Amino acid sequence: MQHSVLPVPRPQARALSARPHAAALVDSDEAILAASLPHLEAGLAAGDTAVLACPPDTAALIGAGLGLRAGAVENHPRICLLDTRAPDAITETRRLLARAGSTGSGWVRLVGQVQFGDRPRTWREGTRYEAASNALLAGQPLAALCLYDSRTLPDEVLRSARATHSELVVDGAREPSPEFDPAAFLRRLPVPREPVEDCAPVLDVPAATVLADLRHRLAAALSAHVADRDLVDDLHLAVSEVVANAFRHGVPPVSARLWVGPEQLVCEIGDHGTAFADPLAGFQPAHGPDLGRGGMGLWLARKLFDHVDLLPGPGGLVVRLATRLP
Repeated sequence: MQHSVLPVPRPQARALSARPHAAALVDSDEAILAASLPHLEAGLAAGDTAVLACPPDTAALIGAGLGLRAGAVENHPRICLLDTRAPDAITETRRLLARAGSTGSGWVRLVGQVQFGDRPRTWREGTRYEAASNALLAGQPLAALCLYDSRTLPDEVLRSARATHSELVVDGAREPSPEFDPAAFLRRLPVPREPVEDCAPVLDVPAATVLADLRHRLAAALSAHVADRDLVDDLHLAVSEVVANAFRHGVPPVSARLWVGPEQLVCEIGDHGTAFADPLAGFQPAHGPDLGRGGMGLWLARKLFDHVDLLPGPGGLVVRLATRLP
């Protein structure tokens, strides 16, 4: 059976330049309301589909500020990576855009609160999503305002807003961000070394020439070192797709290394090709919404692993996959 995700409607004839991807730097509930309410009220007046992507307490605060208009605003917290991964957040955004295309102005007016977890590796993934969304949702009828709250976010994440958003809202005033350069931001993201990599890998295959054999060896290693059977199936599916990509689109032989510790798993798949290193690869299927056309390898990897990086290796391209273990 073929599956598909909903296509995104074409923007209606309202100027896209008037709807930037903006970040509001806030430090109080009052500042949240000062940034959010004008954005949402203007959208409601224009007939936009007004949406929040906030934790419950922030959604309640903004709802109280909107008063009687709060009923016209939905909350979709998964869009801002609350308990989800980037490909699923992009898919949910596209579903909202598809639905909005047949109502009102055809636009989505969004206020989201940035919540990227409490660890540097999750901050990095969240800021990567913010940078990538500029390209992935470019030209769509979406007016997004992201709330960056200095009471809860580390300085590293607050600084990233300037590179990943075309406009900033500071003390209620909008201004262009002179540091806006999401492509450069993606290229310079550091790749953290996990503690588990200080130990010997549980699998080290330097030069595989047969796809089925390498898949089998990875499956055996995952089964031997990961207790959760359902998780083993998910991880093997993702790793198998990346290995298949290396054989089909890269230059064999293909290498594989796997580290497994009590809390973290890292897998690196390498080949001798050097032409492909798109930092946006895998945020959506390579061939668009019709999944029957394939192109799902890196997309599945981003859905099933916490972190996916495409890196230059000593012999070519390396796809690095990392995830937490329960």
